[in-house]
Amino acid sequence: MLPTKSGIIGLLAAAMGRRRTDPIEDLVGIRFGVREEQAGKLTRDFHTAVDWRTGKSLPLSQRYYVSDAKYLAVVEGDQALVEGLHNAILSPVFPLYLGRRSCPPSGRIVLGIVDDSVENVLETADWRASDWYRKNQPQQVNLLWSRDARPDERHDESVRDAPVSFDPRHRQYGLRDVRHGWTQVSNPEGRHSPVHDEFLLLGGEG
Repeated sequence: MLPTKSGIIGLLAAAMGRRRTDPIEDLVGIRFGVREEQAGKLTRDFHTAVDWRTGKSLPLSQRYYVSDAKYLAVVEGDQALVEGLHNAILSPVFPLYLGRRSCPPSGRIVLGIVDDSVENVLETADWRASDWYRKNQPQQVNLLWSRDARPDERHDESVRDAPVSFDPRHRQYGLRDVRHGWTQVSNPEGRHSPVHDEFLLLGGEG
């Protein structure tokens, strides 16, 4: 379960101070990729709410969150736009949150600007998993990534997460062609994989 392009663009637009009815064509045009640094777990929340205007209880619902996960999101575009996004994240106009307002990001969430492509960053960026997570993984780890497909390459699937408008009156999302893959990283702190020997299991000689 990777963050969507529409979710990241929404966060960037909020940082820049854009309202839901403002145009976002320049942001939709950036190239996007994301890599899973640390697999999380799905958490279910029994959700209750009250309408602050009337004091009446709203319908009960189940909400789901991904906890203990880490992702590396990469955007590529015009230098002036990228620099503007970088500065906006450092000093956002509107409060930033991850999916829901109850989930604000903790700490610094922008790593900086590099002169490279989405493809290369997803392949070469340092692995950013927590120490406790690394120790529970094997010594070779495959990190799942997804990115915008280039016009000159085949795509693995088309997903409807390219926002056309965030206006609550008529939200629109277009299709985006994406590629998926894996980046392998070394994990010296990880556990050794057990050696499986069927003869030893049967009490014979290996």
